[in-house]
Amino acid sequence: MVSRCTTIAFQGINAVPVDVQVMVGPGKMGMQIVGLADKAVSEARERVQSAIHASGLAMPPKRITVNLAPADLPKEGSHYDLPIALALMAALGALPGDALEDYVVMGELALDGTVAPVAGALPAAIGANALGKGLICPAASGSEAAWADPDMDVLAPRSLIAMANHFKGTTPLPRPDAKVQEQSNQSGDLSDIRGQETAKRALEVAAAGGHNLVLVGPPGSGKSMLASRLPSILPPLSPKELLEVSMIASIAGTIADGKLSSARPFRAPHHSASMAAMVGGGVRARPGEVSLAHNGVLFLDEFPEFSPQVLDSLRQPLETGETVIARANHRVSYPSRMQLIAAMNPCRCGMAGEPGHTCRRGERCAQDYQARISGPLMDRIDLRVEVPAVSASDLIRPHKAEASAEVAARVARARMIQAKRYGAIGEPTMTNASASNTHIERFAVPDAAGRELLEEAANAMAFSARGFHRILKVARTLADLDGSEQVGRVQLAEAISYRMAGERLAVAA
Repeated sequence: MVSRCTTIAFQGINAVPVDVQVMVGPGKMGMQIVGLADKAVSEARERVQSAIHASGLAMPPKRITVNLAPADLPKEGSHYDLPIALALMAALGALPGDALEDYVVMGELALDGTVAPVAGALPAAIGANALGKGLICPAASGSEAAWADPDMDVLAPRSLIAMANHFKGTTPLPRPDAKVQEQSNQSGDLSDIRGQETAKRALEVAAAGGHNLVLVGPPGSGKSMLASRLPSILPPLSPKELLEVSMIASIAGTIADGKLSSARPFRAPHHSASMAAMVGGGVRARPGEVSLAHNGVLFLDEFPEFSPQVLDSLRQPLETGETVIARANHRVSYPSRMQLIAAMNPCRCGMAGEPGHTCRRGERCAQDYQARISGPLMDRIDLRVEVPAVSASDLIRPHKAEASAEVAARVARARMIQAKRYGAIGEPTMTNASASNTHIERFAVPDAAGRELLEEAANAMAFSARGFHRILKVARTLADLDGSEQVGRVQLAEAISYRMAGERLAVAA
């Protein structure tokens, strides 16, 4: 007799159905798992047999064959334990034969028969819903899976015994509730920062349009502090963005207690991060920092200290909003439309350009240090801002600065204008920074005075085609913050001023 149930295999954030087939037949006693299973799946036979024994069932003195179809699809992870165990229980008569037909099953088993949480419950639930089935998952993952569809049948047992009792009708399992993580302002407030008005303005522009930003200044000038305040002025995730972000976090196993959060991701990897850690990879092609920062912020402190190869690997995600991990036996794609915020010192000693400081190596100190960042990468950064050292008078005199809530309100208004603009063409979550060149040429047409200024600046500074369009994108954001329909000379002048420093750094690189 062959019993069946459905589980899933992950390809990126997509869930591919897998048919679990269990046959109990004559032959030498034992369990064999076939179907291109990795080490974690092969070890499932020990966990399954121990869990079934701990649940009060006796393994039959027969040969048990488990086939995971399609056989040519790699099977990775520990979430195959529960589907194998339930299909085996159905084959032994401990569960009704048709009990599993309407469900996709996933979960890891402990030796005592309890069901341990696994990564990927949300994508699995969405994949199950697309198949017209419910989902059986661990109790700790139930709240996460419940977000897929309010009308979807979700069972979240704590043990194999609880699952058997549910199908027998003695103790039905309730549907888990979708939970939201409580938001706490751990990033601080912009009002905490003394001085640095130019940098605060650039931070507001970056938040309003989703632009990439690099902060350059000596140690202790407040670059990291400014970047850490960015989440406090960003708008919450839209429902579509929340789903995308949560699916990636679910695959990575970073959703705590099954609770989703509407706060935008803020990732700050150390400068020793490897290529696989940054863009994704490894044995199972897991998402990297650029994907975990999707629809949020990737903050790179000590920007030039990162490996040049790691930094240049960011060029494709910054341009396309997608990371493709290609291996000999598979190819995985993760969404990676993030906002890059970087902080760096002007030179190795950190004090180049500061009054009263003279570097022994002269200009070469700054040139060599800045040359660690390639020109093509710098060309993709819209805003570059000098962050000078804070003076003693800024720290001593009475402090009154704009709070994050006031800035966030202006950012939200600018984002609403963009949502309305791009929603009319079917892209409601698009920002000015992510708009195509065709769209930005359509929506950021400068007036006569602005066109004249832009032409003069382009000829004088030899902007690249990418640089030209990014100036238009920043100018469009500045006009949105001003509530102006037309992009004028004032907005273009400010956008060009942010670009000029970036062009100097690109020349050094």
